[in-house]
Amino acid sequence: MRVLWVTFLLFFSTLTASAQSLTLVELNCENLFDCKHDSLKQDTEWMPDGQRRWSPARYWRKLNCIGQEILSCQEEGIPDLVALVEVENDSVISDLTHRSLLRGAGYDYLMTESPDVRGIDVALVYQPFSFRPICYDYLTVTPLENMRPTRDILYVKGEIISGDTLHIFVVHAPSRYGGEKRTRPNRQLIADRLLSVIRQLPSDAKVIIAGDFNDDAASPALRFWETNGMHNVTAEAKGTHGAKATYRYQGVWQSIDHVFVSSILLDSVKQTYINDAPFLLEEDKKYGGVKPLRTFNGYRYQRGFSDHLPLVVRFSF
Repeated sequence: MRVLWVTFLLFFSTLTASAQSLTLVELNCENLFDCKHDSLKQDTEWMPDGQRRWSPARYWRKLNCIGQEILSCQEEGIPDLVALVEVENDSVISDLTHRSLLRGAGYDYLMTESPDVRGIDVALVYQPFSFRPICYDYLTVTPLENMRPTRDILYVKGEIISGDTLHIFVVHAPSRYGGEKRTRPNRQLIADRLLSVIRQLPSDAKVIIAGDFNDDAASPALRFWETNGMHNVTAEAKGTHGAKATYRYQGVWQSIDHVFVSSILLDSVKQTYINDAPFLLEEDKKYGGVKPLRTFNGYRYQRGFSDHLPLVVRFSF
């Protein structure tokens, strides 16, 4: 870490003021699993002999697809920070950052190791020249009665080139499986847990929350954050090739991926949009228009990317 920081300082001294920008990408990877069975998790469908016939060839294609998707979020250079959701484990993110199309980008990462029964976790991929982690932690979430164990929240505190300190949280909230109203307390639990930690930070802390919240901007849990000093800067984000949100279900676009910032960061947000590059989309033959080109349609493998599109937020410091 000491060598990395010295390198960071030397690199910083050569930069101009125009390099005080920062690009954050949030992406749900849609089941980024390896092909190995974890005896403590329910992941057998992602084995070569499982329901999805998840082979090494399909795994590596998926890694390169996610890598291509991330790189396409920025025309020049690479995104500085990437909040990833639905990633299985450390080895998957190591393969993604060091052995896929991203291997030349110099990315490093931090991630959780959650009690989620399927083994799903979240991660923050970062470029060491533009973001230096100072510390990180997992925020555990104690389930409510009759609630399945859920993903931990990843917390990373780090310094960027401008000298600003960012407090970044990566979230994957419980799904609506079982009904939105019935599962609403599960997502409110995440909001309460996260807010309890943010309230312990200095009042002028530069906070970013990114992830899949399984809720739209008008939901009670997300409105709760907005009444407590956080701002949803991607609530109105759109694509340029037909995407009206990051996710489409039965012909309806839904914004369930979000990026929130604290008030002190609002003026630093310069651009927000959805990356809906044409190669990430396919024709929606049933409902019309387009939809994300996902890896599976049901159990039919279709060599796609993800059922979510990436959110992109550009900051200037």
